[in-house]
Amino acid sequence: MSVAEYQGGAACPGCMAVPARGPGSRVARAAGSDEIVLAVPGVHCATCISTLESGLAGLPGVADARVNLSLKRLRIRHDGSATPEDMIEHVTALGYEALPLDMVALSATEADREGRDLLMRIGVAFFAMMNIMLLSVAVWSGAGGATRDLFHAISGAIALPTVIFCGQPFFRSAWRGLRAGRLGMDFPISLAIVLASSISVYETFHSGDHAYFDAAVMLVFFLLGGRYLDQRSRAAARSAAQELAALEVPRAVRIGAGGEETVAVSDLVPGDLVLIRAGGRVPVDGVIETGESELDASLLSGETLPVAVAPGVAINAGVVNLTGPLQVRVTAAGRESSLARMADLVAVAEEARNRYTSLADKAARIYSPAVHLLSFGAFGVWMWLTGGDFRFAINISAAVLIITCPCALGLAVPAVVTAASGRLFRLGLLIKSGTALERLAEVDCVVFDKTGTLTMGAPEPVDIGAHRTSDLALAAALAAGSSHPLARALAEAARRAGVVPVAVDDIREIPGHGIEGTAWDRRVRLGRADWVGATAGARTATWLAVEGRAPVEFAFADRLRPGAAELVAALHTRGLPVHLLSGDSEAPVADLAGRLGIADFHARVLPEDKAAFVERLKAGGRHVLMVGDGLNDTAALAAAHVSISPASALDAARVASDIVLMGQDIAPVAEALVVAQKAVRRIIENFAVSFSYNIIAVPVALVGLATPLLAALAMSLSSITVTLNALRLSRRRA
Repeated sequence: MSVAEYQGGAACPGCMAVPARGPGSRVARAAGSDEIVLAVPGVHCATCISTLESGLAGLPGVADARVNLSLKRLRIRHDGSATPEDMIEHVTALGYEALPLDMVALSATEADREGRDLLMRIGVAFFAMMNIMLLSVAVWSGAGGATRDLFHAISGAIALPTVIFCGQPFFRSAWRGLRAGRLGMDFPISLAIVLASSISVYETFHSGDHAYFDAAVMLVFFLLGGRYLDQRSRAAARSAAQELAALEVPRAVRIGAGGEETVAVSDLVPGDLVLIRAGGRVPVDGVIETGESELDASLLSGETLPVAVAPGVAINAGVVNLTGPLQVRVTAAGRESSLARMADLVAVAEEARNRYTSLADKAARIYSPAVHLLSFGAFGVWMWLTGGDFRFAINISAAVLIITCPCALGLAVPAVVTAASGRLFRLGLLIKSGTALERLAEVDCVVFDKTGTLTMGAPEPVDIGAHRTSDLALAAALAAGSSHPLARALAEAARRAGVVPVAVDDIREIPGHGIEGTAWDRRVRLGRADWVGATAGARTATWLAVEGRAPVEFAFADRLRPGAAELVAALHTRGLPVHLLSGDSEAPVADLAGRLGIADFHARVLPEDKAAFVERLKAGGRHVLMVGDGLNDTAALAAAHVSISPASALDAARVASDIVLMGQDIAPVAEALVVAQKAVRRIIENFAVSFSYNIIAVPVALVGLATPLLAALAMSLSSITVTLNALRLSRRRA
């Protein structure tokens, strides 16, 4: 990729996709609202989400609140009157811990710390469980009387401290919920652990035949194991926002009057000069002042080849400087960098609620109180049926509380959205709309713009090898003196062909006509057909004229965007109708359609005609995917069922589109259609798993066939099943 392509096509896909910012806001919104982002490490399920979102949405000045379950982030949009301290206080009142968070500082540190804490508690629970099991074997083998009571007492001495310590993640969450006047998902879990332990203590002091210390510790062990695996699974379904955050550089070398100094990136301001050594990641957006190098922009743009850069070239945060040191004048740093804005955009998309998520939230809100009613109802019924057998009734009640926890239901959608958005991001597609995946899965018709979409919008000489070397050398010499796109393309093609330009004197450019000079004591010209005395044809061309000789035509074609042919072929294979709309003239549009095998194409189409064409397809029952990049495509992009624009598109087109193609290769759009359909299938499968599990598990618990231990195993397995099913999207062959 050339410097020009880097500046125009791959530079700053994040800022291209994000609306311009207003004063005091992280991402400017249409309503001019500000936002606060907090870490909420205590959220685990759909009830946590609905409690926070509904509890904050009614506060004065708050427009809405959105929880990202995978990242455990709370994003609050407000009118500028709220402060992070106020929101932390309100979140705490709802029963959750809240911590300030700078989105630029997103990292895996918090997740790693949580994982280590859970793993440590799992180890303690496992050690205690094994020792209690040894004592339980003796009781199960027939030990009775004082020996049985002693073994129960020793088991209790091991189990009670273990349960108190290892159950802290559940107890703290349940207590916060109780203080806030709500019963979250961890309340029934905590209640079941406490009930199992209390019954065991009662049995021990009354010389009972059975104590359940082993079950209580095993319950904690398996619950912790399920929570740890869930936490690690969500970490494996690494979101695009986290991947972008991993590119952030915390410190930079600033060049000041006193020399070089290492400072925090957040301390840099526009106008500062920073040094980026070879092998380092660029920490800021800026313009190169001195130095030449190559940049690896593959993680941001999807381009695999290094990009050559020189003074005057704009570069973005997150790319890697490969070969030489650069001095860069800062244009944006920290929260204002394109990388931070891109991370904001991705996080917003991941938090968005589509109809499947709303269904999960509604189901969980209804489901949670029903669980408690069912549990207490089971206790009352079994107390009546057994004539007051408190121990038996309380065990069934605890089992029902555990087995019906709707954690799997709450994970059904977020896990899929996170996995799918992460995979699409790695393919080079940035999702801007929360419902884009669902709508993309429904596409049954595709409409393409031509220039800048299926082509690169850059002319490329055709059949250059058919020209005489002397003509190429002369044309290259004249073209080097012009900034016209055709001249530049011709000069570059000649250079790649190894042509050495001849010496041309008195070169001057005639605006609107071409360039002329003197070679071999003859006047030579390169430019328009009528200016050099030739007859123009249907093709785009420039003409070379040497005094006393017939003019020579150099024809051009718009260079195909990489992957365009593969994408159109894939769409045809899937049986999707493909349409080509262009404002260009008939000949180049027909040529491109022929090269790509598109049967339905239309030239000289006005912007309103493009939108009308899309509307007609929609009126016919089609779900249209529109792919375009120009101002004349904006109305059609907005009218389509779902829309995609390249990162090189104009601002208006990017704002109107649902998905941004970050790299130059357009072929990943075909795989995006497949990923979207699989994502919807995974969501439906997860709902089926969640409901099927409860249809089977609830009756089993109610009739007394599930102990608290078996209930804990079943609940953990259902949540893990849902998450692992979503993670199948992360694999190539999902």
